[in-house]
Amino acid sequence: MAQASGMDPLVDTEDERPKWDNKLQYLLSCIGFAVGLGNIWRFPYLCQTYGGGAFLIPYFIALVFEGIPLFYIELAVGQRLRRGSIGVWKTISPYLGGVGLGCFSVSFLVSLYYNTVLLWVLWFFLNSFQYPLPWSTCPLDLNRTGTIQWKLFLCLIACWSTVYLCVIRGIESTGKAIYFTALFPYLVLTIFLIRGLTLPGATEGLTYLFTPKMKILQNPRVWLDAATQIFFSLSLAFGGHIAFASYNSPRNNCEKDAVTIALVNSMTSLYASITIFSIMGFKATNDYGRCLDRNILSLINEFDFPELSISRDEYPAVLMYLNATQAERLAQLPLKTCHLEDFLDKSASGPGLAFIVFTEAVLHMPGASVWSVLFFGMLFTLGLSSMFGNMESVITPVFDLGILPRGIPKEAITGMVCLVCFLSAICFTLQSGNYWLEIFDSFAASLNLIIFAFMEVVGVIYVYGMKRFCDDIEWMTGRRPGLYWQVTWRVVSPTLLLSIFLSYIILLSQRPPSYKAWNPQYEHFPSREEKLYPGWVQVTCVLLSFLPSLWIPGVALAHLLYQRRQRWKDTHLESGLKPQESRGC
Repeated sequence: MAQASGMDPLVDTEDERPKWDNKLQYLLSCIGFAVGLGNIWRFPYLCQTYGGGAFLIPYFIALVFEGIPLFYIELAVGQRLRRGSIGVWKTISPYLGGVGLGCFSVSFLVSLYYNTVLLWVLWFFLNSFQYPLPWSTCPLDLNRTGTIQWKLFLCLIACWSTVYLCVIRGIESTGKAIYFTALFPYLVLTIFLIRGLTLPGATEGLTYLFTPKMKILQNPRVWLDAATQIFFSLSLAFGGHIAFASYNSPRNNCEKDAVTIALVNSMTSLYASITIFSIMGFKATNDYGRCLDRNILSLINEFDFPELSISRDEYPAVLMYLNATQAERLAQLPLKTCHLEDFLDKSASGPGLAFIVFTEAVLHMPGASVWSVLFFGMLFTLGLSSMFGNMESVITPVFDLGILPRGIPKEAITGMVCLVCFLSAICFTLQSGNYWLEIFDSFAASLNLIIFAFMEVVGVIYVYGMKRFCDDIEWMTGRRPGLYWQVTWRVVSPTLLLSIFLSYIILLSQRPPSYKAWNPQYEHFPSREEKLYPGWVQVTCVLLSFLPSLWIPGVALAHLLYQRRQRWKDTHLESGLKPQESRGC
């Protein structure tokens, strides 16, 4: 890609650019960045919501025609140009410098709330050593004031200190930590899978997960969510993969890496879903049994049945008999409707799956504290490895910009970045912090990343040029990209991204930003009701959705004005010199 800037980028970066100790470090770092908390709670939720096994059809279609091609582009440009996201796009074209600045901005915003999730995980992890677990009873304090929760504030300090110590020297330090943070979650998932499959109700949970409901594929929202899940699951357009690839050997086979990492990421999502729903089936079976027991107790008290004379298996027949003989008396009883599938339906998306539904399931497992420690320990290491990529997306561009004074130690610059992030994230430790987290999670990245990914494809394939890009790949890997890559890069991926962008705009215009507030008056916990955000919060949501993307037209316009000014100065300089030259003659 040297032709874009008129110089070979390897000449001035080959000697001082850090390198991975080995290929395994690089692969684990990319896998750790891509495989995050969303693989544990968002993918299983989408599978459950959209017809179980049927959701896998649009998911893998999006993986093949959107995820892997875009992922390959990021690894290729990072490896060839050996720069972070800002340096890469400035090298390809100065007019595209805003793409790198936008990726940098979004990575900064995502790091703020992502590490907040880690502080919650740390808080649950520390409290998991108690018996009984503190969340075995519902909290009585329902005040939601705006004060700082000091215990969470201290956890925030601990989380950012941990991140700083791990990224203090870039890949030199994260490369060592990644062996544990990337591999430990797989060990814990396997332990949970083995335990989950031995629990009563596991079969029902897995049957519910993978029973395909093909009619649901007629809903366009299924395809939209599948495409966005692939997009965010691979951490595309953040700039982290570009930064990681920039530390590779220039002759590394980035095509093989792209396919391998993407498939490992998707298989991890599927593996996590099997683990999660085997345990969710156990929870649903327990809830279903308790529902039956409450109804049986009501029947025993009302109709003077002998104590424990009605079993769960006999309950339907007894209910049918009473409905035929004493229907009026039976109708006055506060009996609940008990269906196993209803309890399987009661899951939560996002953090709710981990912090509410799954923790409640763990309560009913023998040795609940041990399982809770393992679960939240797994989540912490899983999130920490993703934070390495997020921080690399922020720190590497800072160094590549070249605006920092020489002589400042790398550790000091990294510390300043982490300190700024920490101070900016204090708002998430307020009593209303989880609402702010939902706002950032919903609006800070979604639309912006889609725009950045679209600009990445257009910038590489149509601005830099397909032929040049293919030449660079042939130089790096030893072979030119085949027909599949060229068709997806030229047509399929840009079309999919444009379709996702338009769908998001339509959805945002149809309904204003809203949130789900906890309602303690409902009988079943967790229960939430949807409410609209106040006007000033809706403005904040809109700003988060578009502000980072404004770097693209802003930088392009600034460069255009600069070029015109330079031409104007050159023209006037030449016209001013000609009379002097003639007089001199």
